[in-house]
Amino acid sequence: MDETTARERLAAFLQPLLPLLGRSERHRWGAFYVHGLLHRPGRKTAAGMAEQHGGNEQALQQFLSQSPWDGMAVRQALAVRMVREAGSRAAWVLGETGFPKRGEHSVGVARQYCGILGKVVNCQIGLSLSYATDTGCFPLDFQLYLPESWARDAARRRRARIPADVKFQSKWQLGLEMIDRAGTWDVPVEVIVAGAGYGVPAQFRAALRERRLQYMVGISGEVGVWDQPPVGGVLACPGRGRPRTGARSVLPPEEALAVATRLPAGDWRELTWREGRQGPRRSRFAALRVEPAPGNDQGKAGEPVQWLLVEWPPGEPRPAGFWLSNLPEETPLRELVYWAKIRWWVEQNRRQLRDDIGLDYFEGRSWVGWHHHVTLAMVAFDFLV
Repeated sequence: MDETTARERLAAFLQPLLPLLGRSERHRWGAFYVHGLLHRPGRKTAAGMAEQHGGNEQALQQFLSQSPWDGMAVRQALAVRMVREAGSRAAWVLGETGFPKRGEHSVGVARQYCGILGKVVNCQIGLSLSYATDTGCFPLDFQLYLPESWARDAARRRRARIPADVKFQSKWQLGLEMIDRAGTWDVPVEVIVAGAGYGVPAQFRAALRERRLQYMVGISGEVGVWDQPPVGGVLACPGRGRPRTGARSVLPPEEALAVATRLPAGDWRELTWREGRQGPRRSRFAALRVEPAPGNDQGKAGEPVQWLLVEWPPGEPRPAGFWLSNLPEETPLRELVYWAKIRWWVEQNRRQLRDDIGLDYFEGRSWVGWHHHVTLAMVAFDFLV
């Protein structure tokens, strides 16, 4: 594709989105920034874009970090548009991305676990909600996680121009807020998918059930479950209706890891969960019906009966993954694995957003600037998709 054709296609893609930015000069800078994210080699900073493409750096920085256009409206319009091009049998995948930073002035920066580096570093954490099907995915929404130290610091809030209504929330609470928001956008969903950072808190799973949402969420092997009926309960009953209450028996729950290690060999099946360019991706899986235990409070009833899915690759000394799911009891193993592994698409997208679009190159320090940048990075990514 020649440069003229590429510019025409980008202009056509942006045409319904730019009016959401408000004043006409913002249309110019919005298109300029998206073009820079797509075509600027190396670090995709505002200064670099202005130098390479002949723009005014100060005006571009003002558009990103101070201009009052509504990034949420752009993300919603983009999501509705992209869904029309995608399949309807989709998961919403909740995850997070680390943005390593130097210094302490970038909004939300703190020493916290950064998944892309696999360790605790000075970074920002952005939560993402993605729309994933069997053929691909794209981001629906991004939200910056605000650590409690920032939420309580009036001076830092003022310098970073954090809105007064932004309060501290745990990650699972923030993720639930994003799910609720996307639920107002006329975007279909079949299953909510999330990693163990979100799946371990029982409150998150309960909130999804209250919203009548199906889920496939990662957990740790330490989560307690009953795979046999506790005295006074019947494990085989479906997970619908009012949760059971009353005292539990003295039969203690077991950790999910312990349950997995005593499953007989016949319960495991080796499945191909994706046909990749470098050959099929295969692993070994088992699934059984369990009742998750209520944390450390043995006097309360557990959750509704649901699936425990376990991945244990052949030749490995221990399982590689655990999930809980409230998908129907008749759901076949292959479908459970499909939903658990659909996060693979999101990992590929994150890599492309970082490497090709420059998701983590924003150098501003303000709350609105960060959200404006990730919104336009989503626009650039969706244009490529």
